[in-house]
Amino acid sequence: MMNGLYTIGLLVVSNIFMTFAWYGHLKLQQMKVITDHTPLYVVVLFSWVLALAEYFCQVPANRIGFEGNGGSFSLMQLKVIQEVISLMVFTAFTVVFFSGESLHWNHLAAFLCLILAVYFAFME
Repeated sequence: MMNGLYTIGLLVVSNIFMTFAWYGHLKLQQMKVITDHTPLYVVVLFSWVLALAEYFCQVPANRIGFEGNGGSFSLMQLKVIQEVISLMVFTAFTVVFFSGESLHWNHLAAFLCLILAVYFAFME
């Protein structure tokens, strides 16, 4: 049970880093911290540093959580959990950090489909 909670916690932290690595530079551009003239390699290196932090959480989460290592989840379950967490973190990031982005009924319908995906992934 505890390794399942550690796994989910590490996946949440991992996805926070991943979301900032993939989309944070867009917010930095909006805030004028970086400009259109900032070399792409600088933006990529910044993202890689964040992605490295993401991997320091993602890899242990998968090792701890995988039932082959004494964890609670099958490989398919780990992937579905990771995807759901990823979309939840991305949604929160988008709504909080990007004005003009909002949730609509179709997004909520998509989340319902994700809940169903989790249900089916854990179904015996």
